[in-house]
Order: sequence, then structure tokens, then C-alpha cells
Amino acid sequence: MTSIPSTYRAGFAVGEETAAKLVVDMLTEVFFEGTAAVAAFERPDGRWDVIVHFADAPDQVLVRRLVTEAAGEQAAATIVFDTVEAKDWVKATLEDLVPVPAGRFVVHGHHDRARVPPNKIGIEIEAALAFGTGHHGTTRGCLLLLDHVLKAWRPRRVLDLGTGTGVLAIAAARALQENVLASDIDPVSVKVAQENARLNVSGHLVQAISATGFLAPQFAQQGPFDLVLANILANPLRQLATPMARHLAPSALVILSGLLTPQAASVIAAYRARGLVPLRHLRIEGWSSLLLRNAG
Repeated sequence: MTSIPSTYRAGFAVGEETAAKLVVDMLTEVFFEGTAAVAAFERPDGRWDVIVHFADAPDQVLVRRLVTEAAGEQAAATIVFDTVEAKDWVKATLEDLVPVPAGRFVVHGHHDRARVPPNKIGIEIEAALAFGTGHHGTTRGCLLLLDHVLKAWRPRRVLDLGTGTGVLAIAAARALQENVLASDIDPVSVKVAQENARLNVSGHLVQAISATGFLAPQFAQQGPFDLVLANILANPLRQLATPMARHLAPSALVILSGLLTPQAASVIAAYRARGLVPLRHLRIEGWSSLLLRNAG
């Protein structure tokens, strides 16, 4: 008799809606595409249940640390890990998501291809890919800032650092019809980004590479960059401030995101110390997206 396959699950309770949204965003931000599906549900008593389904056994210490950071120790203490019958939880979670507009860009799934207005740039991301669909506040913030930048300026050398699904690289390539370098520390994300670029008729413009930070020859070969997009997390952003500044052209613009709003001040300070000045600060669903200019 064939055994029923199982998938891994983590469940916990959060006291109020804002904390639930933050912890959902944090978990969605950290786990790579297709590896986890996160959802939150309000209970009759006003508290929220958060359920996470994982394709593989999760790092329980990491999950508890992330929940503690976003929702506090009390929420982390309620986490229960178990296994349930397998299902395409990522697809099931995303099937009902609607197209997300962000300036001239609209991020959508295959089933909503016909809903993209003719005067917008549609970016199609398969439903099996959990993060980078545009529904996350950080992705939308970056796209809005990119749209703002492109209204007045046409950068030629563009880098998408920590590309994930490739949404930002695709958006820049489609809008500019210029080559874009996209990098990610995760080789799976690199393959996903390249495939999404081909799906969005920009495979010839987007070069996706696997790299840690700026440790790859392509950065020196294709830089200095006029525009850098980096939607990662606050700690890596602070650590990358010095090497990023070295790879920027004079007056280059930088779009940063993946940081909770309370973390924005420390990230701004790290980049200001390297000669970058903040121009705009978007706050969406508890997350910040920053636009800075190289004045050094």
C-alpha cells in the first residue's frame, strides 16, 4: 500500500492584526520561492492564527527567531510544528490573488494575463512561486519607486541585487529595453529569475547570476551601476553598504527594501555614511522602501 505523502506545517497564534501581517510578511520575505505558503486567519476572539506549510522540513530555530522578531516571544512560544497530507499549498494560497498595480507595472498570474491594461507593463509570475509576486509590500514599494525614477531618468547600467523571482529586473528591462544584471545568493532563485525573464519576453535582456554580495566578476565588468535595486533584508543591506558604494556611478540611484519601517533609520545611516543621501521613503504595510542618491 502506497503511503500518503506529507508536508510540514507550523502554526501559532498572534494577538492582533498588525502583528499577524508583519509576521506573515517576514516569513514570506525570508523563505525562497515555492518553499513555503503562509496564511493568517482571524479567530472569533479577535486573535489571529498563522499557518505556514513547508515543502521540506523547516529550520525550527530560524522560524522561532523570525516570529520572535516580528511578533514577540509570546507568539513564538505558541509555535507547533507537525506534518499534514501533502498539497500544493503555495498554488492554493495564491490562486485567488488579484493583479497588483504599481505605477506603470502590473504584476499578475497566468490566469489574469487578459486583465492587464494595454497601457501598462504586465509582469507575469507563475502561481507556484510564493515570494516576489508583487503582493508583498516590499516588492510593490520597489516597483513604485522604480516607476518614479523612470519618469525623469533613463539609467543604462542596472543591477537587481537579491533578485528572487526576478520581478524587479524584469520590470527594469521591460521599461528601459536595456540589459539588466540580476544576482542572488540562491542558485534556485537564479534559475527561477531567468525562466521568468524568458516568460516575460526579456530573457535576452536579463542576465541572472549566482553570487554572494558583490563577489563575482560580472559586477566589476558591468559596473559602475547607474541604478541598483536591492530588495533583501535590513542586516544584509547594512553589510552591503560599503561594497555597493564602490560599484556605483556618480549620482547613481539606489532602491532598497526588505526592511521593517523601524529598521529604516539604521539602514539610511549606513548608506549616508558612504555618501548616499535619502530622497524618498515609502511605507507600505509596515515595510519601508527607500530611494537614495550617490552624492559621494
